[in-house]
Amino acid sequence: MSIFEALMLICFGFSWPCSIYTSFKSKSTKGKSILFLIIVNLGYIFGIIHKIFYNLDLVLILYCLNFFMVSLDIAIYFRNYLLEKDERL
Repeated sequence: MSIFEALMLICFGFSWPCSIYTSFKSKSTKGKSILFLIIVNLGYIFGIIHKIFYNLDLVLILYCLNFFMVSLDIAIYFRNYLLEKDERL
């Protein structure tokens, strides 16, 4: 296990709850890029696959946790999109 890989994932992991909270409270998609979120999640998927096939260790838990948080942020994005769509009607 690389301590630097773990620290990188921990730092990213601390930023996602802030993003999720802001998205949930604002009920808006403004300032969010769904493409960015999807690309980040794709990166986590590749990291998970790498860990499973080449270097299985506890850092896999951090990849999975971050993947879950970004997935939650994506789900909130679509909730907010639907809320905004309803307001326009």
